[in-house]
Amino acid sequence: MLFAILRRLTRRTEGSADTSAVRHLSAPAWLLLPVAGALMVAPPGDALPIVGVARHALVLALIYAVAWALVALTYVADDLVRERWDIRHADNLHARKVQTKVRIFRKVAVSLVIVLAVAAALMTFPAARQLGASILASAGIAGLVVGLAARPLLSNLIAGVQIALTETLNIDDVVIVKGEWGRIEEIASTYVVVRIWDLRRLVVPINFFVEEPFENWTRTTADLLGTVFIHCDYTVPVDDVRRELKRILDDSGDLWDGKSWGLVVTDATERTMTLRALMSAADSSKAWDLRCRVREKLIDYLQREHPDALPRLRAETLTAPGDGAHHHAR
Repeated sequence: MLFAILRRLTRRTEGSADTSAVRHLSAPAWLLLPVAGALMVAPPGDALPIVGVARHALVLALIYAVAWALVALTYVADDLVRERWDIRHADNLHARKVQTKVRIFRKVAVSLVIVLAVAAALMTFPAARQLGASILASAGIAGLVVGLAARPLLSNLIAGVQIALTETLNIDDVVIVKGEWGRIEEIASTYVVVRIWDLRRLVVPINFFVEEPFENWTRTTADLLGTVFIHCDYTVPVDDVRRELKRILDDSGDLWDGKSWGLVVTDATERTMTLRALMSAADSSKAWDLRCRVREKLIDYLQREHPDALPRLRAETLTAPGDGAHHHAR
C-alpha cells in the first residue's frame, strides 16, 4: 500500500530521484520490512528447535534483503548522476568523467556487498563460521584458495578503479582499439564494450586498457583536426584551390566549427604534388563528415575548373635520324 501511494506521487513530480528510489527499492523493501518485523516478534531460538531453524532462516533472509537494498541504492545513485550529468550535450567531457567514475565505483561497491553478504551468511552457520572469517580476513588456507580463485576478478576490479582515477577512458570516448574506430558504450567490471562505427560491438577485457596502448581521441576535448590529401598535377593553381576550400568550409553548415583551416603542399614527386587540406570540427563524427564533403567538393572543383591539373602521365615523342619514332614517358 505504501509503495503504491509513492508510485502515484512520483508520477506527479518532474525529477527522477523519487521515481528511481521507488523503482529500485520497492522490491527489496517488500522483503526487508516483513523479515525485520518477524525477527523483532519472534521468540528466542532456544525455545523450540523449529523456532531456532525459523530464526536462522529469517536472519539469512535479512542479510539477503539488506544486501539487495544496498545494491539497489547504488542503482539509485547511478540514475541521479545520469540525470544530473547528461552526456547527450555537445560539451560533455565533465559529465562523461563523472558518469564513468560512478559506474565503475558502483560495480566495485556491488561486488563488495555481495562478498560481505556471503561471508556474513556463512558466519551464521557454526560449522562454516571459520570459513566466513577467513574470507573476511583473507587469511588462512581457505582465504588463500578464495584469493587465488578471485584473482582475475580482483585484477579487473583494480584495473577499473585505476581507469576511473586516472581518467584514461570515459563513457562515450572515441577510441581506436585493435584497428577499429568506435565509442565506449559500456565499462563493466571485467570488460569494456566499444560500439564500432558500423554498429558492431567489440568486447575487450578491461585490463587491455591498462596494459596495452590505444588511441583516445576525446580524452581532454572532443574537437579534432581533419585532413584531406589531394594528388594533383604541377599545373594546379594552389591559391585558387585554397580559396575554393574556404568557400566549401563556409558552406558546410555546422560541420566546420570555424576555428582553423588551411591548404599547403606537403609533398612533391616526379609526377604529382600532394595538397593537404586541414579543417577543424567540434567532434569526431562531424570531422568525418566534413572530410568526406571537402574531398568530394575539391575533386568536383578540379574536374570542372582545372581538368588538366588532375594527375596524368606525360609522353614525349622523339624522332631519331633513320629510325622510327621513339616514345618516352615521363
